[in-house]
Amino acid sequence: MKAIIVDDEPMSQDTLRQLLEFCCPQVQIVGEADSAKAAFSIIQEKDPDVVFLDIEMPFGSGFDLLAKFPKIDFEVIFVTAFDQYALKAIKFCALDYLLKPINGQELMEAIKKLEQKQSVFYKKVNIKALLQNLKQPNSSSNQIALPTNDGLEFLKVSEIIRCEADGRYSNVFIKDGTKSVVCKNLKEFETLLSDHNFIRVHHSHLVNMSYVKKYSRLDGGYLTMEDGANIPVSRRKKEQFLERFH
Repeated sequence: MKAIIVDDEPMSQDTLRQLLEFCCPQVQIVGEADSAKAAFSIIQEKDPDVVFLDIEMPFGSGFDLLAKFPKIDFEVIFVTAFDQYALKAIKFCALDYLLKPINGQELMEAIKKLEQKQSVFYKKVNIKALLQNLKQPNSSSNQIALPTNDGLEFLKVSEIIRCEADGRYSNVFIKDGTKSVVCKNLKEFETLLSDHNFIRVHHSHLVNMSYVKKYSRLDGGYLTMEDGANIPVSRRKKEQFLERFH
């Protein structure tokens, strides 16, 4: 697997190079760059399988670099020390990232996922969705990548009616009447969708407020959603929900 490291900090480049050589011998480093401009040329020349990409760099971020490519035919693992918004956007599109200082075990897990990973089609759609989401943060037209058992499903946030816990998985109920079983727990969805008019009303339920038709105080309190589902509102969540509902 051919790799390129893009990072403006020499020490960070050295650390990642050493970790890859020690932990991931199947990865061959074919180039390194300290800026988006230099990286653009090296990526075109070397045709890597994966780019380890720092987000925050002077004279152009990692996102600026990706936006220059009309076609993305390489995997991306983002490497960053901070920028919570950027991490949220990356998680939204199910792309991989490593936090500095890099942990060797996490690096090996990222490479293992890469070896098992999806088709070129998903790379293109994934990066395209990420860059589009970054242009309009918290927009209902943002796309989210839902990791399912057989790949990824890309969906507009505005089309999700509700999410329901199912152990380590979640059932995602969609506007067109379909349901997807997704390899994320409900807490992960709550973190990703909290800025998109979603609210956790129960231990097992996260709802899109845009699809709430009715709130009833009967039976301890429940919601009627536009898909006909009745969703219980827990006593602990009731006050928070009613504030949002009004």
